[in-house]
Amino acid sequence: MEENSFVFTDGKDPKMIEAYEKARETFKYFWREQSWENRRIIPGLDLACVKASFSQEDPGTGEITVEHMWINEIDFDGDTVSGFLINNPNDLTNIQAGDYFEIPLNEISDWLFAITPAVKKPTGLSKLFSSTENPLPKTYGGFTIHKMRADMPEDERMEHDDAWQLDFGDFNEILVVNEQKEKPENLTEHPMSRNMEGEFVKFLQEYPDELTHADDNGLTLLHKETIAGNLTSVKIALEAGADKNVKSKNGKTALDYAQQLKWEHIIPVLQG
Repeated sequence: MEENSFVFTDGKDPKMIEAYEKARETFKYFWREQSWENRRIIPGLDLACVKASFSQEDPGTGEITVEHMWINEIDFDGDTVSGFLINNPNDLTNIQAGDYFEIPLNEISDWLFAITPAVKKPTGLSKLFSSTENPLPKTYGGFTIHKMRADMPEDERMEHDDAWQLDFGDFNEILVVNEQKEKPENLTEHPMSRNMEGEFVKFLQEYPDELTHADDNGLTLLHKETIAGNLTSVKIALEAGADKNVKSKNGKTALDYAQQLKWEHIIPVLQG
């Protein structure tokens, strides 16, 4: 990602603050997509990054300079978002591109991922009338970007989008999951979670120890599938004997994370 007009934003505008809040509320969809991207052999995302604020105090005047910038290579443990700074700042001198950061979820200011839509190959006579141009990657999230796009005159907005070679769509209708309009059920559960059901059952049969293994944050498989909002995987893990009372190093059960992230479709399963 190159430095450009949507790397830095005004954090004092009420509508921008509203965009920050929407990004935090919906970040779970970003992480759900990223968690499946981490399992793909062939990458499906063209872009995936999170925006946060970074600051520096002038020792002479006490004035604080703030820049909102993007990080990538995102990880998430249910509480904290981590990643590496993509760009060098405009004004800050205490950070640089490539620096690693851990940021509480309630302090991020935006998220964005992009997916190039699948295109059906034309057949028969339709080949004569079809376009050979590939579609632009479609963006999801990007609440602060859409706020700025809404403030732009149409010609400036078109120039902005063309420069980025991304399909940002309608700033009045910000999508958060792939094929949200065509398949609204994707809001409830990622299609890969449903499609991989058989493989996940087989995996746990072959590697039952995965149910009790915990990572450095104390997160078990059940924790991780819950954080990612994967209902089918959560059900399978429970049926295979996963202990829903195990707590992470932050002292949270899978149910705690489901409630914290408002995965309403998973909460009843973990309460049962």
